[in-house]
Amino acid sequence: MLHSNRLAPEKVAKNFINNHFPHCDGALLAGSVVRGEATETSDLDIVIFDNATRSSYRESRIVSEWPIELFVHNLHSYRDYFESDFKRARPSLPRMVSEGIILKDTGVIDAIKSEAKELLAKGPEVWSTETITTKRYFITDTLEDFIGCNNRLEGIFIANTLAELVSEFVLRTNRKWIGASKWMVRSLKEYDIQFTEQFIKAFDNYYRNDSKRDIIRLVDTILKPYGGRLFVGFSIGKK
Repeated sequence: MLHSNRLAPEKVAKNFINNHFPHCDGALLAGSVVRGEATETSDLDIVIFDNATRSSYRESRIVSEWPIELFVHNLHSYRDYFESDFKRARPSLPRMVSEGIILKDTGVIDAIKSEAKELLAKGPEVWSTETITTKRYFITDTLEDFIGCNNRLEGIFIANTLAELVSEFVLRTNRKWIGASKWMVRSLKEYDIQFTEQFIKAFDNYYRNDSKRDIIRLVDTILKPYGGRLFVGFSIGKK
């Protein structure tokens, strides 16, 4: 539930732009409040395009009881962030721009939104065979640690690492964007809801009941089309 006495997020965001960035070229309100997913601790993500800004920066403030995260760019620097997000396969800024509600526009927003949407539709780069092989090895190594672990406390953290590695592998081998923290499960849902339910059930079963069976089965099923677990013969950096 949100604070009932707080001003509406769009009103707060517009007032903020008018008071602090009156001469900017454009501004967008993005994030959970735009998607209808806001919680008690949600903030306002505001993307600002101001060609008078020499370089991009991020800043946090509190206005009218709302935490605000500012992402300030000029009309050229945002492209470096688009490219960086594309290379790491985590399209944070393109996603914010694509979904953002316009707070101010002097005629620049449509073109920037089009760039963001084209990048999102394109998807991340295809993983090379070498990359897939390397990822298989590290998943295998972590899985074997998980299987052999008899320490419950250590096992929890090994499982966490395994979840991250496996989710990345599934998404990237299917040319889908990845995410961290809450965006990991959101990215999985965007890819395949049924698979995501299976994925969550397997790890939840371990966390609740200390049963490793479903995780082991899940990982082996995912790796099978690419040759299964990999240990013998793997080499990296050898000259």
